[in-house]
Amino acid sequence: MTINETQDELIEDFSFYQDWMEKYEYIIQLGKELPLIKEEYKQDQFIIKGCQSKVWLYPELKEGKLYFTADSDAVITKGLVSLMVKVLSGHTPKEIVDTDLYFIDNIGLKEHLSPTRANGLLSMVKQMKLYAIALYAKHN
Repeated sequence: MTINETQDELIEDFSFYQDWMEKYEYIIQLGKELPLIKEEYKQDQFIIKGCQSKVWLYPELKEGKLYFTADSDAVITKGLVSLMVKVLSGHTPKEIVDTDLYFIDNIGLKEHLSPTRANGLLSMVKQMKLYAIALYAKHN
């Protein structure tokens, strides 16, 4: 699936839920399904700066595509990073850098997150794109 197809699928998934309590439960569920980062990558160098909770994000380039694994010490934050991994993992660095992450606004995440969580989400997006830029530059 393309990044936009995944975003559209998430928008559709979120539309099934009537209120934000149900949507938060769905986000938490996504966090529980997140493939866990290896313990060896739970180091300071893989912590996303700007998140109130601890969030580890590890990038790995395989056959020209960037794959992310992640974890967090907070359930909602873990769900948020799992959304980002679901959308961006498995694509080329160029696709990741060039993509418009419209699903965040479309499902109403920004309005329904606390300011610190919203900042954390933006930090996740920024870090994933920075990894993509760095790996794209290194391999081209």
